[in-house]
Amino acid sequence: MPRQARLDSPGTLHHVIVRGIEKRNIVDDDQDRNNFVFRMGQVALQTKTIIYAWALMTNHVHILLRSGPSGLPKYMRRLLTGYAVSYNRRHQRFGHLFQNRYKSILCDEDSYFTELVRYIHLNPLRAKLVKNLAELEKYPWCGHGAVVGRFNHEWQDRDHILSWFGKREGAARGAYQKYVQEGISKGRRPELVGGGLIRSQGGWAQVISMRRRGGGEISDERILGDGEFVEKAMREAQTHLKSHYELKKKQREMDKFLQSICNRAGISVKELASGSRRGRVSRLRSHLAARMIEDYGLTLAEVARHLGVSTSGISKLMIRGGSE
Repeated sequence: MPRQARLDSPGTLHHVIVRGIEKRNIVDDDQDRNNFVFRMGQVALQTKTIIYAWALMTNHVHILLRSGPSGLPKYMRRLLTGYAVSYNRRHQRFGHLFQNRYKSILCDEDSYFTELVRYIHLNPLRAKLVKNLAELEKYPWCGHGAVVGRFNHEWQDRDHILSWFGKREGAARGAYQKYVQEGISKGRRPELVGGGLIRSQGGWAQVISMRRRGGGEISDERILGDGEFVEKAMREAQTHLKSHYELKKKQREMDKFLQSICNRAGISVKELASGSRRGRVSRLRSHLAARMIEDYGLTLAEVARHLGVSTSGISKLMIRGGSE
C-alpha cells in the first residue's frame, strides 16, 4: 500500500516521532545528546520552527512543534541529515541512522496540546531513565526542565505552554507540575500515537461506544483530532499542497522560458543570473524583466531572483525601459 503524503502547512502543530533504523541507538553518550539537542534548537531558530515539548530517548525522539514558513519537511531534513552525518563521522560508521520515514501527526491544539506536552515530557520517567519528577526536572535531555525553569532554551516556547495553566508564571508553573504529576498514572496513552479512528475518538472505548450508537466519524491516521478537525486539516493541507505544486509549475515554466530566450541570444542562463553588466547581457536582462512582469505577472522580487540583480535594480530597469 503506497504511503500517504504528509499533511502540513505553515503554522501547523505536529507531534513528530523519529526512530533509529532497526530500533538501534540514535545517541550513544552525552556528546551525541548535546549534538542532537543543539542542532534541534539551531535549525528551529533558522527555519522559524517553534518547539514546545521534546524528549530525546536512546533510540528515538519525540518533538511537539509548530512548523515554520518553509514547512515541516525542510526542518526535519536539515535536522536529521546534519545530525546523521556528524554522528556517522564521529563513530566511524556508514549507512542510515534513522528509519527512512519519520512519523508526523498533525494535532488539534485546542483538544490535545497540554495532553501531548505531558505525554512527551513523561517519556523519560516511563522508560525509567529517571526515578521521579524531581529527577525529571533536572534531566537535560527533555523539555520538561525548561518549562519549570531549570534550563533556558531560547528555541523552546515555554511561555506558550505555561499560558495554558495560568496568567502568572508562578501559579502557572505550579499548575503545570501538578498536571504532569497526574499524568503518571495514565500510562503510555496509545490513543495519542495509535491508529486514526482510535486517536480521533480518544481510545478504543470511545470507538466501541460510537459504533454501538451507529455513529460514523471521518478519521485519518496522520491526524490527532475529531472528525471536524480532520476534515478542516485535510482541506487546508490540500490547499497548501496545490499552491506548492502551482508554484513549482510556474518555476519550471519560467526556467524553460529563460533557457529558450538565452539560447536564441547566445548567452548562458548562468551569465544572465551572475549580474554581468556586459552590453548584450544588460540589454537582454532589460527585455526579460519587462516580459516577466508584464506577460507572466511576476513580482519585482521574483524577477530579481531570476535575473541575478537587486529588486531596486529591476525597478530602475523598468523605469529606464519605460522612458525609452
